[in-house]
Amino acid sequence: MSQTAAVWLVLLVAAVAANLPFVTERLLLVGPRREPKGLGWRLLELLLLCALVLLLGFGLERRIGQNHPQGWEFYAVMLCLFFTLAFPGFVWRYLRRRRG
Repeated sequence: MSQTAAVWLVLLVAAVAANLPFVTERLLLVGPRREPKGLGWRLLELLLLCALVLLLGFGLERRIGQNHPQGWEFYAVMLCLFFTLAFPGFVWRYLRRRRG
């Protein structure tokens, strides 16, 4: 896999993973269905999925062979980007108008 393809793969997986907590009512995406699931659970799932995407990125980076040490700035930007990617799911879950 080329470096460009790996970057696009991580971005695509991050966009999907960031919106998953707002789409499903299952705890941690596989647990029992909970109606309604609170915002705290959704934020916890969001952080766990962010960590999984980060591990995927590190794995692809290691496979390509370019391991670079990261400072706190990288993790702050990663978290902000992940929350930005989660915005459509948040809007769909909490801000859209329901009919009836």
